Amino acid sequence: MNENLSNGIPKGRWVHIIPPAMLVYIVAFMDRTNIGFAIAGGMDKALGMTATASGLVAGIFFIGYLTLQVPGARMAERGSAKKFIAVTIIAWGVLAVLSGLVQNMTQLLITRFMLGVAEGGVWPAILTILSHWFPNEERGRANAFFIMNVPIASIITGPLSGFIVSTYGWRNVFIIEGAIAIILLFIWFPLISDRPGDAKWISKEEKDYIESKLREEQELLKGKEVEKVSISKILSNVNMWKLVIIYMCFCIGTYGFSLWLPTLLKTLTHSGMTGVGLLSAIPYIGTIIGLYVFAELSDRTMNRRLYTAIPLLAFGICLALSVVFRNNVWVSFAFLIGCGVFFQAPSSTFWTMPPLLFESDMAASSRGVINGLGNLGGFLGPYLVGFLTTLFNSGVGIYSLAGFMAIGFLVTMTLPEKTAGANTKSSLSKGQAIE
Repeated sequence: MNENLSNGIPKGRWVHIIPPAMLVYIVAFMDRTNIGFAIAGGMDKALGMTATASGLVAGIFFIGYLTLQVPGARMAERGSAKKFIAVTIIAWGVLAVLSGLVQNMTQLLITRFMLGVAEGGVWPAILTILSHWFPNEERGRANAFFIMNVPIASIITGPLSGFIVSTYGWRNVFIIEGAIAIILLFIWFPLISDRPGDAKWISKEEKDYIESKLREEQELLKGKEVEKVSISKILSNVNMWKLVIIYMCFCIGTYGFSLWLPTLLKTLTHSGMTGVGLLSAIPYIGTIIGLYVFAELSDRTMNRRLYTAIPLLAFGICLALSVVFRNNVWVSFAFLIGCGVFFQAPSSTFWTMPPLLFESDMAASSRGVINGLGNLGGFLGPYLVGFLTTLFNSGVGIYSLAGFMAIGFLVTMTLPEKTAGANTKSSLSKGQAIE
C-alpha cells in the first residue's frame, strides 16, 4: 500500500543522494576502525600498549566524537550540511594521516580524540539530509541503503588494511587510508544537494511529491507551525533518553565487536594479517543482507520498534554463542557471521523513529544528542572488552557486550505505540482517501 503513494514519481533522489552519502561514510568508517588492524598488526608492541590501553586508544575517538553532534545536526537543519561536511572531510583526512606518524601513546590518544571531533557532526548531518529527501514511507530503506556503508566499509577495510599492514607496516594503513579521505572532497561537493529545492537535476513532479509529503508529516506531528526548540526542551524529553540508551547499547555492542574482531580472529584461527583481513570481511557480507531484510520488513509494516528490537537481541545471542563454542573454530566463526547479519540491522529502522516522535527542528537536534551520547558506547565497548580481557579473559569481555544488547532490546520495547505503526497506518489511509 505504501508503494502506491509514490507510483509514477521519478526516483532521482535514490541515485543522486544515497551514493555520495554512502561514499563519504565508507571512508569515515574505514578511518575510525582501521586501528583494530593496526593494533593486531604490531602497533601495540611498537608503542608498548596493554589490552586495556588498546581499548582506550580505540575508544577515545568517541569522546571527541561527541563534540560536534548537536552543532552538526543543527547546521544541517538550519544551514548547509553540504559545506559543513566538506570541511570535516579535509580535517579528518589530515588527522588520519597524522595517526600514522605518532611516536608514543600520548600523541596517539590526542590524534584519535581529534579525529573523533572532526568526524563528529557527519552522521547526524547526513541523516538530516536524508530526512529532507525521503518521506517516512521510504525512510527505512533510504537509511538502510546509506547504512550499508558500514558493511561495505568493513568488507573493504578488512582485506585492504590486512594487506597494507602485512606489506607496508601498521603506520601506512593510517597514511594511505587517510589520503583517500581528502580525495573525497572532489566527489562530495559537486554531487550532493542539501534539499530538493537546491538540486538542479530534480523534476518538478519529484520535488513537489517530496515537499508535500514532508509537510504532511510535520502537520501530523506539530500542527501548523514548526518552532525552533531549546536544548533544555530536548534534554527533558523521556523518549529522547530512551533512544539514547538504546543507541548506546547498540554502539557498545557493534564497536566492541568491530574493533576487536581482527584480534579475536587472529586468536581463534592463528592466521596471518592477510588471512585475518579476508576472514573479517565475511561477517559483513551478511550485514548487507540483514540491513535490507529488516528495513524492508520495517517499511512494509511501519513497525519501527519491533524491527529495531529483534536484531539487537539476535546480535547479542550470536555474540554470546561465538564464545560458548570458541573451542570449535568454525562453529564459533559461523556465529560471528550471524553477528554480521544483525550487526547494523537495528540502525536503519532506529533512525526512522526521531521524525516520528519529534517535529523537524527537535528531530534534527535530537539526532545529534542521540548520536553523540549514544556513541559514548563506542568508547565503552572497546574499552570494556580490553579491561575485562586484561582482568579475566576475552570471553568475559564479549559476554558483557551481549548483555548490553539485551538491555537495548528491553528498552526498545518500551517506546510509544506510534513507533510500532499504530498511528501511522491510519494517517496514511486518510491521506490516500483524500487523494
